[in-house]
Amino acid sequence: MAEAGKLAILAGGGALPGQIAAAAEAAGRPVTLVAFAGTTVEAAGFPVIAARIEKLGALFADLRAAGVTHVVMAGGMRRPALDPAGFDDTFLAVAPRLMAALQGGDDGLLRVVIAVFEEAGFTVEAPHDLVPALTAAPGFLTATAPGHADRADADRAAEIVQGLGALDIGQGAVVAQGLCLGVETVQGTDAMLRFVAETARGARPNPDGARGVLLKMPKPGQDLRVDMPAIGPETVRGAAAAGLAGIVLAAGRVLVLEQDETLAAAEAAGLFVWARDDI
Repeated sequence: MAEAGKLAILAGGGALPGQIAAAAEAAGRPVTLVAFAGTTVEAAGFPVIAARIEKLGALFADLRAAGVTHVVMAGGMRRPALDPAGFDDTFLAVAPRLMAALQGGDDGLLRVVIAVFEEAGFTVEAPHDLVPALTAAPGFLTATAPGHADRADADRAAEIVQGLGALDIGQGAVVAQGLCLGVETVQGTDAMLRFVAETARGARPNPDGARGVLLKMPKPGQDLRVDMPAIGPETVRGAAAAGLAGIVLAAGRVLVLEQDETLAAAEAAGLFVWARDDI
């Protein structure tokens, strides 16, 4: 846990905001949650600031009034539907940058968001710096290990993600027998896995051959303080439903949410989970 000032968690959906809040509290660090309109925050027992993106000035004022000096973004968030009638002066000052970034990929948009908070005087931290156990060390995380064909499929998937990631598209791909069955886009990993599950095994070169792998890794040059790739129990269930052999992660650079449940689900489904430090 980093030694720093009071922390605000800009909270999205899922269990991650609560996990970070609990870890910060256990370390004696004061925590406040920021709940944006339309987002359900799963963390009870902490002070909450209700916020709207259009009212950045009010949010910054509330954070300063609460003594917040550091912020972390955690949990699933969707791009908001903005109401121009509600823009305050602070939002209007940064609107040209934000609106331009909204036309591109998530990494470019989140870099602008980071810059806006830093310009307002806040330090932006990374979830995995606050809770290092959120990421996996290199090695096999399950008893099942990948075979030679699985390793080759993982290499191919890494090439695809690196290529598309340079265009700020996606953080994951599914490859079986060298054939790309799906790439992650704005719809997310779960949607990609549902699409792969709907793709008949007969579409693969050898229906009796390698089942395929899901690979998750950051985009080239991605700022890992926000939108770090992640897997969780639902990812495992989706990979199993898609008939895959396992999941490959970039070691130390992919969040493993609800880790015990995630790995137990993989073991139960007979999937391998492999954290690699060479991608």
